[in-house]
Amino acid sequence: MKKSGSIFLLMAATGLLLSSVWKISELPIGSSLPKTTVKLKDISDKEITLKDAQQKNGLLVMFSCNTCPVVRANQSRTNEVCKHAESNQIGVVLLNSNEASRADNESLNEMKDYAKANGYSWYYAVDKNSELADAFGANRTPECFLFDKNSKLVYHGAIDDSPSDINSVKRQHLKIAIDEMISGKNISIKESRSVGCSIKRI
Repeated sequence: MKKSGSIFLLMAATGLLLSSVWKISELPIGSSLPKTTVKLKDISDKEITLKDAQQKNGLLVMFSCNTCPVVRANQSRTNEVCKHAESNQIGVVLLNSNEASRADNESLNEMKDYAKANGYSWYYAVDKNSELADAFGANRTPECFLFDKNSKLVYHGAIDDSPSDINSVKRQHLKIAIDEMISGKNISIKESRSVGCSIKRI
């Protein structure tokens, strides 16, 4: 196995181990969008809410960060699926819940730099004290939650089936869920396993 692959698997395994310690209950499919009015500091320096971000056809909430190797390896796919959501009138919010690293490389200023470098055109906000991560039951980065126009959770999990290798992707879980939701179809795969770094709660 290549060195980069070994590092990726080690980071993912560590994230899964640490997330299990928290024992946060994951938001079940069909649940309503939580914490809709909690004010979140965005990279624009404005305060937003999930309610503000939601568009006509729903909302995509993705827990992310600046530093996780898995997030970085998936960045082009994150951009692609976020743009796809926006083009279908689905709001997009990326949340940084790494409160334990807020004074360092997960600060708002670092988030601004990361977003600018990667061409973000959507919200990227601070989840203070990991409040929303706790409400969603999010444990990893990246971890995705897709809500329909009625604010009901229809998909939770990974962007696709091969976070470690873009060339081995066989199914784009999140994109397909978006397309099925927009078409009024039943979501064929409602949940998948997120692989990534643990959210660094205090």
